[in-house]
Amino acid sequence: MKADKRAGVLAHLAAALAIIVAAAPFLWMILTSLKTPPEIIGTETGILPHSFYLDNYKNLFDTEFLAYFVNSALIAVATTAIALAVAILAGYGFARFRFVGNRPLLLIVVCAQMFPAVLLAIPLYKIMRTLGLLDSRAGLVLVYVTFALPFCIWMMRNYFLGMSVEIEEAALIDGCNRFTALWRVVLPPALPGVAAASAFCIILVWDEYLYANTFIDTDSKRTLSVGLATLMGQYTTDWGRLMAAAVLMTVPIVVIFAFLQRFLTHIAGGGVKG
Repeated sequence: MKADKRAGVLAHLAAALAIIVAAAPFLWMILTSLKTPPEIIGTETGILPHSFYLDNYKNLFDTEFLAYFVNSALIAVATTAIALAVAILAGYGFARFRFVGNRPLLLIVVCAQMFPAVLLAIPLYKIMRTLGLLDSRAGLVLVYVTFALPFCIWMMRNYFLGMSVEIEEAALIDGCNRFTALWRVVLPPALPGVAAASAFCIILVWDEYLYANTFIDTDSKRTLSVGLATLMGQYTTDWGRLMAAAVLMTVPIVVIFAFLQRFLTHIAGGGVKG
């Protein structure tokens, strides 16, 4: 009994240590965003800010930060919507239908996820230039969709495979077509899988830097990840304003995960129930 109690205490201590290590950078970022320049550069020492210095946040909106934020939000929403629409249909097709080339095609989809982003930068750049989509948000959405789709298709396919087909078959017998059965019967129980795929898409787009910096030239079309880099000067950097931008960039992700938490917990706790 004592051994079990000690193991429980050690487990809680390990979890607390992991939380502290994970949260420390975010806490430091928030505290730095509330400090004055002398406090940040070290002439006035102290971990905690002497006062809540909000000018870092106010000065941030003198830049193009709001435009960067809106661009990232629009691109993230568009990418997630398109990727989920295609992934749900493709995942359902792979899970429910047996056709020639099913497994080889699924293997190709999975292998597409293995290529590093930098390897495909030049081919994608040439494709975007040929299509006239360089320096456009639509082109960036298209590129992000190609990267999000393999993982989303694989996730939705596995989720549909774990679902019971009896209710779906009953709906088909009652007169529903495949699309209606998918929309009304299959998709509602699959919301945890959709939530997980959505979280993946949003994170992929929100903090992606390479393609956003390569395919977008106009400053007003840049995303947050690239926009934050513009806050760093060649000789000096306004660290307070940079940390304030990083805090505001983190907030939407925290809110989204708080909203999707119950769906993600459902997956972690046991997946689909028959």
